[in-house]
Amino acid sequence: MSSQQPRLVRDSTKAPALSLRQASLDFGGRGGPLWSGLDLDVQPGEFLAVLGGNGSGKTTLLRCLLGLLPLTSGTLRIGGLSARAARRHVGYVPQQRRIDPLTPLRARDMVGFGLDGHRWGISRRGRAEKIEAALDVVGALDLANVPVALLSGGQQQLVRIAQALACDPGLLLCDEPLLSLDLNHQRVVASVVNQRRTAHATSVIFVTHEINPILPYVDRVLYLAGGRFRIGTVDEVLTSPVLSDLYDAPVDVLRVGGRIIVAGVPELADVDYHGHRHQSRMELP
Repeated sequence: MSSQQPRLVRDSTKAPALSLRQASLDFGGRGGPLWSGLDLDVQPGEFLAVLGGNGSGKTTLLRCLLGLLPLTSGTLRIGGLSARAARRHVGYVPQQRRIDPLTPLRARDMVGFGLDGHRWGISRRGRAEKIEAALDVVGALDLANVPVALLSGGQQQLVRIAQALACDPGLLLCDEPLLSLDLNHQRVVASVVNQRRTAHATSVIFVTHEINPILPYVDRVLYLAGGRFRIGTVDEVLTSPVLSDLYDAPVDVLRVGGRIIVAGVPELADVDYHGHRHQSRMELP
């Protein structure tokens, strides 16, 4: 039996970094499938933003890509591999969660979790070097020995990104990494993610309510709404006609001062960049 592990294909001439064919996910509820008939190829180094309201299936899509949830139908390949086989090549930045103030975990300990299970046989010295390199990449090396509970929300997100990068992923999945961060930390986090993808041709799937902090970096958008979806560039998808068609209701998309504002989304509430809830209006700074 060979000890060689399957390798993720990063060469776009051989296979996409991510490929979905006629993918659907349906939990069997009254609302029908979260999405169905989804065909999507993401190329090495591509930055894909996944948008949509709460309950539209954005985070659930990431769970499928992580191999934690099977598709109802269709196929999924990551760099030519199944989702399970590709796990060691996928980095994941979760939503920000409250950390118990008494947790003794240091930043370097958290980043180390990104290596556990991926790098069997790595020496202690080699492991420490990889941890420090990952923290250095995100500009958080000086935080290595600081308890995570004492870090600000923005600093914690940088450490989580370092954790996701520790395994040198070919695909980086980010689940609402900007949530509850101030505008400055949003821009820092978005910039760090983009630097990784440009330097290493890492593909990025970025779930967010806030398109504007990542607007300079986005290649395409996948917009999920009511079991339907649209894929295209920002200018192709974030328009009044497209979103009005998706929601089957009038939706206005405004561009003001280089920012995009979506108004009239027919949901109970939407989330703005501060994490506050507003009725029938979504401002994406």
